[in-house]
Amino acid sequence: MNYRHAFHAGNHGDVLKHVNLTRIFEHMKLKDKGFAFVDAHAGAGIYDLMGVEAAKTFEWQGGVGKMQAPFAPDIEALLAPYRSVLAQVNPRGGLRYYPGSPQLALQLLRKQDRLVLNELHPETKTLVEHQFKPDKRVRVLGLDATEAVASVLPVTERRAVVLADPAYEVVDEAERVFALLKKGLARMAGATFVVWYPVKTRTQADAFVDLIASLNVPGMLHAELLVREPFADGGLAGSGLIIVNPPWMLHNELSILMPALAGRLGIGEWGRGVTRWITPPR
Repeated sequence: MNYRHAFHAGNHGDVLKHVNLTRIFEHMKLKDKGFAFVDAHAGAGIYDLMGVEAAKTFEWQGGVGKMQAPFAPDIEALLAPYRSVLAQVNPRGGLRYYPGSPQLALQLLRKQDRLVLNELHPETKTLVEHQFKPDKRVRVLGLDATEAVASVLPVTERRAVVLADPAYEVVDEAERVFALLKKGLARMAGATFVVWYPVKTRTQADAFVDLIASLNVPGMLHAELLVREPFADGGLAGSGLIIVNPPWMLHNELSILMPALAGRLGIGEWGRGVTRWITPPR
C-alpha cells in the first residue's frame, strides 16, 4: 500500500473525524469509570504540516486551515476539546503540527482510560511505539485491523470506543470494514464504533453506507460532510461517519456542528452537512 496520511493530514475529512471523536471522548468522560480507545488504523500519531508530504498537497489549508477564525459561541463550546489539543501540539502558537487520532486520545483521555493503537505498516508502527512508549496507558499492536479489534474486545473496562478509518486503497476495503464492524459487535455489542469513509462519487459513498446499514443494528448514526459536489475522477469531495452506539447527546450536537462545519469548509457556497439516524437507538 502506498498511502501515507501525511499527505492528507488536517484536511476536511480529518476535521470531521476528529471533531466528532473529541465529542465522543468528552461524553465518555462524564462517567468516572475508565474506558478503552481502540484505534484500528492508528497512523503516525502527529503530522508536520510544513513537512515535505503536506507541502505537496496543502490539503490541510482546506480543512484545519479554515478553522482558525472563531465560530459562534455555541459552536466554539463544542469545538473546545479539539482546539485544546491543537494548542497542546503547537505550544509556540500557530499551526505547524496536526494531531492524528492517537494524539487526540493521548491528550484528552484520563489516567483511568486506556489506548490500544494498531498500525499494520512496520515503519509507522515503530514511530508510534517511540512516540507513545513512555505512557503506560498505551498498547501498540501491528495486526490486521479486524484481527486487532477482535483480539482486544471485550475490554476489561467494559466501555470502549473503536475507530476504523482505513485508507480505502484496497479494492475490498469496504468489505473489510464491514467484517471488522460485524466481528467487533459480536465481541462487544455495547461498544461505540466510529467508521469513517471518503466520498469520491455519490454511488460509491451510498453503496458503502448501505453495506454498513445492512447489519441492521439499533443506534446507527450517520454524519456526512461535503465540501463540493462529488463527481467521477474528481477526488475527495467529502467524507462521512457511521457511529454505532453513539453517546445519547451526540445527535443533538451534530445537528448544530455539521451545518457550521459545512458552511466553513465548503468551497464557495457548496458545503453540505447532514446528520440522520440510519437505525434509531433502542
